[in-house]
Amino acid sequence: MDIIGLGYMGFEATDLDAWRDYGPAVMGFAIGQNPEGDPDSLYFRMDDRRHRLAFHPGKVDRLAYLGWEAKGRMEFKAACRKFTDAGVDFTVGDAELCEKRGVKELIRFFDPVGFRHELFYGQKWLPDSFVPGRRHGGYLAGRRGLGHVVLMTPEFPPELEDFLINIMGFHWYGSGAGKGKTGFFRSRLNTFTSHDIAYGHAPGRMGIQHVGLFVGSLRDVGETYDIVKKRELQMMMTLGQHSQDPHISFYHFNPSGFAFECIAESEPWHDDGFELNPEKMSVWGHELVGPILGPSVKTPEEVGDPEFKAKKG
Repeated sequence: MDIIGLGYMGFEATDLDAWRDYGPAVMGFAIGQNPEGDPDSLYFRMDDRRHRLAFHPGKVDRLAYLGWEAKGRMEFKAACRKFTDAGVDFTVGDAELCEKRGVKELIRFFDPVGFRHELFYGQKWLPDSFVPGRRHGGYLAGRRGLGHVVLMTPEFPPELEDFLINIMGFHWYGSGAGKGKTGFFRSRLNTFTSHDIAYGHAPGRMGIQHVGLFVGSLRDVGETYDIVKKRELQMMMTLGQHSQDPHISFYHFNPSGFAFECIAESEPWHDDGFELNPEKMSVWGHELVGPILGPSVKTPEEVGDPEFKAKKG
């Protein structure tokens, strides 16, 4: 499938007021305009797209959906045919849902472990319209997608890798240097970063572990780092550089209990051409000063999608 990367993400959140302050003041997000028919949610902009992150009122903090961007209408139609031929169950988004997402067309489906995904094309945008919530150099969220996400799953069956590689068309990047079973995957058209999504095996647990966002400069990372420290927000890892990426980043927890990794490129990423097996996760820094799994990772009963649970019986 000709997928660019993550176009948007949606969450259920228990404290939208905390996000309304945190998003602009800490991360530099801009608060977006609510689409008609959805006055209670909170939408954040990271660039000239109508929105990149959506937070909907919920009884528990959890990931609601991941939106993958197809290159265009023809690529979207080809993906739908591939899903049909492979016997993947999906639903077509109606006009109301497409308007909420700000896209031309979309479909919705589940991966084999129960996370909901959407595939779309043609998200609304307006050139030179993004104004950050505070002084900020902006996010690199265009041709690579908005960033990457790491999910924890209670099961890591062969069907998951088959779905991601043979149906979604993702490239297998490797398992990284972490402990346990982990898989990193990159969408077909993304040649700018190592991975768009990763799954970690956490028996009995499920949820979102962190989201990685690329900023315009190292200064953006440093200023966010200072704000996080000044506000005494819980960090996961201090400033550092991973072994497999020429990037500098740090991790801290947001109001929904998962972490944001703020990332600046020290040099452009390039495909190594072989599967890496790093001796350790980072070449310097990234001291673990908080939990590796935040409160957003709970039991499947707490954060699993109700529709998927109903289908599983």
